Amino acid sequence: MQDGIRVNDPYEAQNRRVHAFNKGLDRTVIAPVSNLVSSGEKAPGQTGAMDLVINAGSNLSLPGKVVNSVLQGRPEPAIKNFFRFAVNTTLGMGGLLDPAGKDFGLPEQDTDFGETLAVWGVPEGAYLELPVLGPSTQRDAVGKVVDLAIDPLYHLLHRDGAWAAFGLRVASKAGERARFGDTVDSVLQGSADSYAQVRLIYLMHRRHELNQGGAEIDPYADTAAQDAIDPYAE
Repeated sequence: MQDGIRVNDPYEAQNRRVHAFNKGLDRTVIAPVSNLVSSGEKAPGQTGAMDLVINAGSNLSLPGKVVNSVLQGRPEPAIKNFFRFAVNTTLGMGGLLDPAGKDFGLPEQDTDFGETLAVWGVPEGAYLELPVLGPSTQRDAVGKVVDLAIDPLYHLLHRDGAWAAFGLRVASKAGERARFGDTVDSVLQGSADSYAQVRLIYLMHRRHELNQGGAEIDPYADTAAQDAIDPYAE
């Protein structure tokens, strides 16, 4: 147990070694790049380049979320994400802008194959920290792999286009890392035990997201900030 949260971490020694690698990578590569991106951020009231990249990356994730909602037997979020993708891809200049959310009342309905597995009754499994990808569980690690395999865009686009889409989604996560840099730094670099803190944040946030945890939510467990800690979270 950690702060009243059930923790299944039989691979803690290995996870801590991976965490040390990820923490060093964030300090020496990811954070400096993110700070470089944020240094040219927009003036108040304007849409900056970082916002455009984040919007585009988020838009590219929507077809996969449509598929997952269908697999979960949830037609309403599937329909909303489908129309959000259609509106932002056409009226939003390929997803750079977000008229679907601002003008049509179609916010993103977040989901992934890890949630699909949870809906199907697959247990969470042990906690894992993955190289570069960050905190996860055995169930969510499988989900990350399957999400790439079932994403319609990667099957419809030419190979170069698929790689470009993937790169844009990674850049979108770097933008989110920049946007919530202070929060992420306080966890990764400012905690006495950053591994335990990241583990707690991830498990609390994820279980709450899947309605499988308690009602208490850690103050750091803001969805967007969590996405910045977990660079491939969708």
